[in-house]
Amino acid sequence: MFAHLSALIGGILTAGWAGSLGCFVGPLIIWLAKKDTMPFVDDQGKEALNFNITVGIIFLALAVLSIVTLGIGLVIAIPAWVIIGIAWLVLSIIAAIKANEGVAYRYPLTLRLIK
Repeated sequence: MFAHLSALIGGILTAGWAGSLGCFVGPLIIWLAKKDTMPFVDDQGKEALNFNITVGIIFLALAVLSIVTLGIGLVIAIPAWVIIGIAWLVLSIIAAIKANEGVAYRYPLTLRLIK
């Protein structure tokens, strides 16, 4: 549960100035600290980490699109950032609730970079 919530806390505390860095540092620390001793934390920590890395990659790609197109890409990027941000918030809360219940949660459309 804390791996999922730490992403929310990191995202709220950085308020966008650190990009998605604040969103995956918490899950990374929790996963690295507990992966060998707690199998459920290992599974959910990887899941939270993969999801937040995926969201970070998408946000970065939209920022690059905006820069490369000299701002014209913001027409696509700004609404996408809002939609993805809301989805990130909702899915992270759902994952934390499920993890608190002891149910393994799988985020949809997530790159499984850490196995």
